[in-house]
Amino acid sequence: MKIVICASEVFPFAKTGGLADVTGALPLALENLGQEVIVFMPKYQMVSEGKWHLKKIKTGLFSTTMGKDIKVYFVEHNGYFNRPGLYGEKTGDYPDNLERFCFFCKKTLEFLKDIDFKPDVIHVHDWQTSLIPVYLKTTYKGSSFYKNIKTLLTIHNIGYQGLFSKEEFFKLGLDWSLFNIEGLEFYGQINLLKGGIIFSDAINTVSPTYSKEIQTKEFGFGLEGVLAKKKENLYGILNGIDYSVWDPLTDKLIFKNYSVQDLKGKYENKKELQRLCNLPLKDVALFGMVSRLAEQKGWDILAQAIDEICKLNLQLVILGTGDLKYHLILEEISKKYPTVCSIHLKFDEVLAHRIYAGSDVFLMPSKYEPCGLGQMISLKYGTLPLVFKTGGLADTVSEENGFVFDNYKKEDLVKKIKEAISLYKDKDRWNLLVRRAFSYNFSWEESAKKYIELYQKLVNQ
Repeated sequence: MKIVICASEVFPFAKTGGLADVTGALPLALENLGQEVIVFMPKYQMVSEGKWHLKKIKTGLFSTTMGKDIKVYFVEHNGYFNRPGLYGEKTGDYPDNLERFCFFCKKTLEFLKDIDFKPDVIHVHDWQTSLIPVYLKTTYKGSSFYKNIKTLLTIHNIGYQGLFSKEEFFKLGLDWSLFNIEGLEFYGQINLLKGGIIFSDAINTVSPTYSKEIQTKEFGFGLEGVLAKKKENLYGILNGIDYSVWDPLTDKLIFKNYSVQDLKGKYENKKELQRLCNLPLKDVALFGMVSRLAEQKGWDILAQAIDEICKLNLQLVILGTGDLKYHLILEEISKKYPTVCSIHLKFDEVLAHRIYAGSDVFLMPSKYEPCGLGQMISLKYGTLPLVFKTGGLADTVSEENGFVFDNYKKEDLVKKIKEAISLYKDKDRWNLLVRRAFSYNFSWEESAKKYIELYQKLVNQ
């Protein structure tokens, strides 16, 4: 099959979060399974021609390759994309984001014709590329080149929808009849993600449980009704992780490599992490956390419980940045409990790897989590995840390989932490769980096979 992956960010060229990891890894896995894949993304300021050996294809279009022979195309517009940020800066989102991504969507479709690549499926991601399915079924409906091209929209986090003022609708070049409750209108505003949901041939989310959750009022962010109408074409496919990056046997960033056959290395990583974090070298359960400090990631209940948690027989290493209020709470906690808690309010890739390798338990109590990668990485490192039962966490963690609490309350979180501490003392049972953790496979190959099945289903419709 011929597949186009179209996204606003793709690793390693430009990244703000997990979206880039997915759009960078999925094409490689698809290529390895024999599919013909190309990628489209904007040519941001950080995508320098020298660094990535870009080749000019025509005015406004550059390309390079990734994997064995995947062409990555960059859509250029200096006015829109030659800026320090992808979507905005510290002061907020760029005010012309509607125009920026509207331009990107239109140009992607035009350039497909120019390079004579007629795909079977265009796979778009999140609100930034949601206009592609809309334009295919409206503006480009009469063109023979675009006939029978199917579209799949992946929703990575439904909380981000691409909302813009009604007054900007004319900039889309669409008929005003599409600005209604059955189209792109959403409580008097334009909603690009809603347009993508309505006009795509299929939608998927990044875990099976999240695909069900977003059809409820609690997690649908106002789009649950629209999704309910499309439920026959709504799927959940779990993200994978890149085991060439995340593998304790080959990881160059951890203190000592290890595997399930030789767990001594894991305990050496724990001692070195304790040393690095100025924590006492003693045999207590070490809880690690690599997280954005935001309410969604469980920080509302964690902040309430942190004082009580630090009085337990454990050690805690936290790495992350986010909301100022949580920074201030953690700074106070680190002063109050210096021998229990080690706080690192920054981004640090090396330390992240060392936390995954050196911790006994990986703390991830997210309020909602479309997929989550941290729990999958931690299992690969023999570190048991402790999670709230939601989204991708519910699909990957159970009492068979970690710790799960069902009620999103600080009392339930603390109770589950106490349970993990208690089990840690029973070394035989603990080591059994650790060894089992290594047996889980969340490779991109498994996820890519499911995507190919879905693409094939669309093509056969």
